[in-house]
Amino acid sequence: MAVEHSTGTSAPAPGDQTRIHNIGYRSYDGPRLGRAYARRSLYSQSLRGSYGLGRSVKSKVLPMLLFVVMCVPAAIMVAVAVATKANALPLDYTRYAIVMQAVISLYVASQAPQSVSRDLRFKTVPLYFSRPIETADYVRAKFAALASALFILTAGPLLVLYVGALLAKLDFADQTKGFAQGLVSVALLSLLFAGIGLVIASFTPRRGFGIAAVIAVMTITYGAVSTLQAIADAQGSSDAVPWIGLFSPITLIDGVQSAFLGATSASPSGVGPSNAEGVVYVLVVLGLIAASYGILMRRYKKVGL
Repeated sequence: MAVEHSTGTSAPAPGDQTRIHNIGYRSYDGPRLGRAYARRSLYSQSLRGSYGLGRSVKSKVLPMLLFVVMCVPAAIMVAVAVATKANALPLDYTRYAIVMQAVISLYVASQAPQSVSRDLRFKTVPLYFSRPIETADYVRAKFAALASALFILTAGPLLVLYVGALLAKLDFADQTKGFAQGLVSVALLSLLFAGIGLVIASFTPRRGFGIAAVIAVMTITYGAVSTLQAIADAQGSSDAVPWIGLFSPITLIDGVQSAFLGATSASPSGVGPSNAEGVVYVLVVLGLIAASYGILMRRYKKVGL
């Protein structure tokens, strides 16, 4: 016969194990700032990050160095113009970004992956979308931030040239017109390069791969297009030179400003596209900017799931 042994203690009732602790949490009853504030904050943070602001000292070195490299030649040109009392600047405003395109490409290659690749690598994109911010807000903020950073990089030297030209007492009307044309040119360049750089960087979470890919696209296309243009010009096919220029970002910008902004073409023949061909250049530039935005939207709709 089984013998029951009592332990002298009874099992606690389930309700006795429940405790409620008041640790002082309060509900938030302040203003809800919403999507617009979140979008502005993301834009500001991304723009600051493009120059290493708010980050480690090591992160500031390359973008600040590239900005200095962009501005130093402009300062030297101004000093020469003032010292020699020249009647014109050594280089047109619209030509400056074309000459310094290697520095601009390096900046895009270094900062486009920094803007988006870390979010992909650490899988923080879904966290952004768990708040009021949406895919379009994220893409617009990142696109606008990098484009703004590029505009600062490319417009800064033009401002140095303009101020220096006025100090050298060059013609105010001519310099103002050239400066305005240069700003339009670098604004288009900033949008185009930002879109291309972000699209490439958005497909890899590895920053090193993103940097290499952006450099390859920017430099290989420019080298290939310039070579083909030189060959076509040497063989007497000068009519083909403007059409070949459609296949490189920097030659696209060069073609637009040659056709509509009074710039001298950097093509081997020195002859830019006609006005009709320039319309095609403008449509291709705007199409690439729109296509970049569309690709980024589709890409981040998938990533944010």
